[in-house]
Amino acid sequence: MTQTFIPRVFSGIQPSGGLTLGNYLGAIKRFVDMQENGGFETVYCMVDLHAITVWQNPEDLRRNTRELCAGFIASGIDPEKSILFNQSQVPEHVQLAWIFNCVARMGWMKRMTQWKDKAGKNTENASLGLFGYPALMAADILIYHATHVPVGDDQKQHLELTRDIAAKFNNDFDVDFFPITEPVIEGAATRVMSLRDGSKKMSKSDPSDLSRLNMTDDADALAKKIRKAKTDAEPLPDSIEGLEGRPEARNLVNIYAALSDSNAEAVITEFSGHQFGTFKPRLVDLAIEKLAPISNEMSRLMQDTSEIDKILARGAERGRTIAAPILAKTYDIVGMLR
Repeated sequence: MTQTFIPRVFSGIQPSGGLTLGNYLGAIKRFVDMQENGGFETVYCMVDLHAITVWQNPEDLRRNTRELCAGFIASGIDPEKSILFNQSQVPEHVQLAWIFNCVARMGWMKRMTQWKDKAGKNTENASLGLFGYPALMAADILIYHATHVPVGDDQKQHLELTRDIAAKFNNDFDVDFFPITEPVIEGAATRVMSLRDGSKKMSKSDPSDLSRLNMTDDADALAKKIRKAKTDAEPLPDSIEGLEGRPEARNLVNIYAALSDSNAEAVITEFSGHQFGTFKPRLVDLAIEKLAPISNEMSRLMQDTSEIDKILARGAERGRTIAAPILAKTYDIVGMLR
């Protein structure tokens, strides 16, 4: 008999510091949309266990986890509508991850491009946690029987592995227990690029702060960075095809489209023939309108983190009400005494 799964979304972000516009447009804004309009139960997480696959300063990790939670809330994630927590407070994630470590194959893990990129040539010096990261990600998703996951391009391969692990577990034990989770990849700016180099992803690790818009930037900082963003001398074209070979122009158009809940085609129609001297001030106004309130609310929340801690603790309790029965049934299927 085929099991029917509750439509449920799970996604998470690492609390490694420096929440950027890329995190907001590529992830958090979509999380809010799915909370309000998707018809799903929504579960969102600060994945602090993933963060420590590379070394983290403990005090920084605590602060970054709280700041990320503040960013979620300030952006519109409602802890009453969504389950919001940090991963390490729900031990079922790790318990299921061990089961999945025994389901996943070494060859699957070695093919993960993020493992190759992050471990580099010195794989012997990389942590075992970094190697097993995708199995923990699969557990994060499947401990809630999540049916959908909003992901960026850089996580598509990991979600494919999650589907493989679910399918192999179901096949190994002749059950229809874990869903084959569907990716949700959409939006005008799912991949936000650097303001200094349109061929590179916007990143908190870039040495130049001018390369990114931070969600903690005030209005003056937002305006300065957008005015200084790299562009070219050509006016905006009259069609999307005219942005080919113009990565910086395409990036700013995508950002405008995502902030205005529009699309690149509509932005091109509105600004066709205009120089960036006209377009950038409009983008500044839009960015301040949309982002400054988030920055202000994050600042307020971080002034008294006890409110954040209470929200995370309550979210963990709610998360465990879903996760604990799923783990218990998993143990039964595997043959473990409880």
